[in-house]
Amino acid sequence: MVAVLLVLSGIFVLLSAFGFLRLRTFFLRMHPPALAYTLGSWCVAGAGALHFSMLQGQVVLHPLLIPILLAITVPVTTVLLARVALFRDRLGGVEGTPPSLKVTATPDTAQDQSE
Repeated sequence: MVAVLLVLSGIFVLLSAFGFLRLRTFFLRMHPPALAYTLGSWCVAGAGALHFSMLQGQVVLHPLLIPILLAITVPVTTVLLARVALFRDRLGGVEGTPPSLKVTATPDTAQDQSE
């Protein structure tokens, strides 16, 4: 079972690399690695927990802390990378980039509002 989980995590990583190569834009390329990283880490941690539980003859759950922490940090990192790429595209004037949601006051509208 440990070997099956480790091979399964390798398959997730290979599928992620294949998806990363096939997709064209940065925003599409973000998804396969994030998903495979999460699933692969759960498989490796499960294999570690199973292996050490069998080796010690008692339930060992501390390897499962790693994917729990990764499940918290990977989405945060993904959102930060997406924001940086979005700002970069806006500054570069890339066509099709969504506008900012922040309303900015121009000198004409600011003067009209003060009167």
